[in-house]
Amino acid sequence: MLDKNASADFYFDKAKDWKAEKIELRSIVKSCGLNEVLRWGKPTYVADSENILLIHSFKEYVAILFMKGAIMKDSKKLLIQQTPNVQAARQLRFSSVAEIKKLESVIKDYIKNAINIDKQGLKVVMKKTNEFTFPEELQLALDSVPGLADAFYALTPGKQRGYLLEIGGAKQSKTRTERVIKYIPYILQGKGLVKGKGIE
Repeated sequence: MLDKNASADFYFDKAKDWKAEKIELRSIVKSCGLNEVLRWGKPTYVADSENILLIHSFKEYVAILFMKGAIMKDSKKLLIQQTPNVQAARQLRFSSVAEIKKLESVIKDYIKNAINIDKQGLKVVMKKTNEFTFPEELQLALDSVPGLADAFYALTPGKQRGYLLEIGGAKQSKTRTERVIKYIPYILQGKGLVKGKGIE
């Protein structure tokens, strides 16, 4: 059984920020027939074991994050891409209970659309690793450090993308170079970056 309300209850009970808004969103989401579980420390809503959406918050807003938001119908132009590197997920953001209540029917329509996309087995077409920007500083290291290029291209595409995004995310060349130097030993060991966990 996927429904683990005790764990989810704990999340909502201990919430310090956006508590009323989170509870309001929870009520709306649960009325759409999804099962509630706690994954990644967030209340996540699933259908047939597939993640459909989760509720999370930041300093400026609380949001519903749709896992396949990039291919959802966005008739009201409300879905937000959190950062340019987020490929599949999209957010519906809120800043008050009143706003959530006003948009309740719209929120339910978006949730139903997300459920239907999952039922149809639709997938988000992800960018391939070679479509990401390749930092010059990393290329220089691959060309000059013995064994590094072989080790890098032996990594899984996901691990390669992790390094491309982490290194390329620095605005200054000096910082990108420092990151390359830092990660060379890990690349040579076949290790990758895991979001929120560091090297694994």
